[in-house]
Amino acid sequence: MNPTTSAAERLPEIIRRLRVAHPDARCALDHHNAYELLVATILSAQCTDERVNKVTPDLFASYPTPKDMADGQREDIEEAIRSTGFFRNKAKHIQEASQIIAYDLGGEVPADMEQLTQLPGVARKTANVVLGVCYGIADGIVVDTHVKRLSNRLGLTEKDNPEKIEQDLMAITPREDWIDLSHLLIFHGRRVCAARKPDCANCTLNDICPSAEM
Repeated sequence: MNPTTSAAERLPEIIRRLRVAHPDARCALDHHNAYELLVATILSAQCTDERVNKVTPDLFASYPTPKDMADGQREDIEEAIRSTGFFRNKAKHIQEASQIIAYDLGGEVPADMEQLTQLPGVARKTANVVLGVCYGIADGIVVDTHVKRLSNRLGLTEKDNPEKIEQDLMAITPREDWIDLSHLLIFHGRRVCAARKPDCANCTLNDICPSAEM
């Protein structure tokens, strides 16, 4: 097997090696339930998971349920999440989504792609995170900035649009690996295959990566 082998042929070996290299790969957003993960994922847009994890403990202490968030003062929510950036839009989406969950969905975050993506501020990426992590449902593959970068570097796709990247990855990845694949690529992107200076020399994939610089 070499870098010119097709993506579909290389992917099982990529997944196998990444599982060995990153046995702790998981969702990095701290949460206790599907609602907390939904909110944390909305907050993570254009923000690091580390920053979100600093904000959410106090946020959920003040608003522990969807109803609490739905009934809260918008200005107070904005202030609580200010450091995550775009805080006004995020507060609006979180509160409006919480209102629907609290008053229309019986306080439960739906385990359904269509229902999730109808919530304010929730697109496929956020829905895939909640479905995969909290419900174990593989309805798609999370495509964040790390997954987008590594998918292109590894030659798994030539697309730039996240939804098209997701479709390409779904086409060559066994469904049972959909949830793990994003976690593995995200951890590898953070630890080895950085955006500015990938550590190709110490990468477990360097001999099967078409972008490796040795």
